[in-house]
Amino acid sequence: MTYSTKTMTPNPRANPHQIALNIHHLNCYYGRKCAVEGVSMEIYPNQVTAIIGPSGCGKSTFLKSLNRISELDSDAVYEGNVEFFGQNIFDSQVNLNRLRKQIGMVFQKPNPFPMSIYDNVAYGVKLFYQVSRSRLDAIVENSLRGAALWDEVKDNLHKSALSLSGGQQQRLCIARALAVKPKILLMDEPCSALDPIATMKIEQLIHKLRDEFTIVIVTHNMQQASRVSDYTAFFSTDESRVGYLVEYDRTEKIFSNPSDHQTHDYISGRVG
Repeated sequence: MTYSTKTMTPNPRANPHQIALNIHHLNCYYGRKCAVEGVSMEIYPNQVTAIIGPSGCGKSTFLKSLNRISELDSDAVYEGNVEFFGQNIFDSQVNLNRLRKQIGMVFQKPNPFPMSIYDNVAYGVKLFYQVSRSRLDAIVENSLRGAALWDEVKDNLHKSALSLSGGQQQRLCIARALAVKPKILLMDEPCSALDPIATMKIEQLIHKLRDEFTIVIVTHNMQQASRVSDYTAFFSTDESRVGYLVEYDRTEKIFSNPSDHQTHDYISGRVG
């Protein structure tokens, strides 16, 4: 069964050319199993958009569809359109490596490569650009500074990245993503495996990065969503539908005066 879902547009006056991701009736399947159904929404440049909802509602699947990274390890199939600054990412002519360079990803569990701190950050740069060693050094430093990690590792750049703490590893993964100059940064529960101090540093970093990047973050933490995001999308699932968008609006409204009773019940802790 299909459902008609109108586009949820918190900012109806937004210029179409100023929409980072324009999602139209997106369905995501793993084989024949539908995980996300009929999602339509707009994600705006230099804003932080939080994706919230109960476990199993398709949040991470939706996030991974935005740069098609779920295709790497599953039989993912999509229907609908996702326009990245006007270009449909599902077009057959899209270069997936270039797409994932422009729409970077930070995962729930830090995943540094088993190589030095320096080489982790430099890896993508070497893959996509031809730069001098001095220029590469500058990119590595600027990326680590951008991830608020430089002062902690500048004297140990050639040590294994695996020697870093969990919070440092996550910021290294952010630096690795920043080094290739993405336009959008996707973050899939980036603090779920971190302690409160490391979580605070990541949240502070998100506030800083919004000036340069568009950020979409999946989080189970309601307080975190309210602290770091400008917009919030609430996803849910029930007996008749899976992975659907219930409500999408400015974060302040979602948390203070949601329009849908499902959102209110979830935010207030009555369900989920």
